[in-house]
Amino acid sequence: MKPMLYFCFVIVLIRSASGFFEDLDARETSLSYLENDAAATSEPLMVPLTLIQGADSKGAVCLDGTLPGYHIHRGSGSGANSWLIHLEGGGWCNTIRNCVYRKTTRRGSAKFMEKQLPFTGILSNKAEENPDFFNWNRVKLRYCDGASFSGDSQNEGAQLYFRGQRIWLTAMQDLMAKGMQNADQALLSGCSAGGLASILHCDEFRDLFPKTTKVKCLSDAGMFLDAVDVSGGHTLRNMFAGVVSLQEVQKNLPITCTSQLDPTSCFFPQNLVANIKTPMFLLNAAYDAWQRLENYDVLDANNYAVDT
Repeated sequence: MKPMLYFCFVIVLIRSASGFFEDLDARETSLSYLENDAAATSEPLMVPLTLIQGADSKGAVCLDGTLPGYHIHRGSGSGANSWLIHLEGGGWCNTIRNCVYRKTTRRGSAKFMEKQLPFTGILSNKAEENPDFFNWNRVKLRYCDGASFSGDSQNEGAQLYFRGQRIWLTAMQDLMAKGMQNADQALLSGCSAGGLASILHCDEFRDLFPKTTKVKCLSDAGMFLDAVDVSGGHTLRNMFAGVVSLQEVQKNLPITCTSQLDPTSCFFPQNLVANIKTPMFLLNAAYDAWQRLENYDVLDANNYAVDT
């Protein structure tokens, strides 16, 4: 059997003439590509959306105040006590204006989320496509906070709820109650903004389980670099600074980093990975088209990352 490869690609943002977002959902799309062409064209498993009932009583809500959710397909056989949690990606919002826009999309509201999603690639239930995880309990946690599941604040004037950390905690509590507490092995994965989240939450995930449970993490395209662009600026750092400040992400960043560096630096995974104790796999393309535009496109960099 050929080895299977899974890639997370970032799609370029569509802008209006003013530089504001016309369609934030176009910013990122996660795609799973398989080497087996026949398998890739087969009918995928469609998995319904489960909203986390009672999450609102804990303040765990999407940007617009709706319930967060996930898609789950139960494991079987040898995978009945194995769990794979995949954190959805989809960029960030770093200003009131683009967070207000985001809450009118599936990246900020359950009202606009798909009621079913295809489970392909690492989430597939087909052994020929996904030999390692096809019969595990597989979960895709939807991303509707705009800060890699890490914010904890709100803006009453704009009716925005920045509750990513609470969504993360509430979802994990819900899944533990549904059997994940009995896991023999568990993998936390994520793509792009979800890949950053899998780094931020890796050790927290490990701490959910007893020491006898085998736990690992996988970050796919989650290494966003604090690089200087060709104009001498720090486009991505400026955007991340907005996310951290607006959503008060600093409350939930690892103290091993914040005791040494400023909060924005601690939102960059390059400053986090050395202190992560849980085994982690890092998968990143040598050339990331989205980061290239962020850091090296002099004319358009600010319009792509920051609402001007």
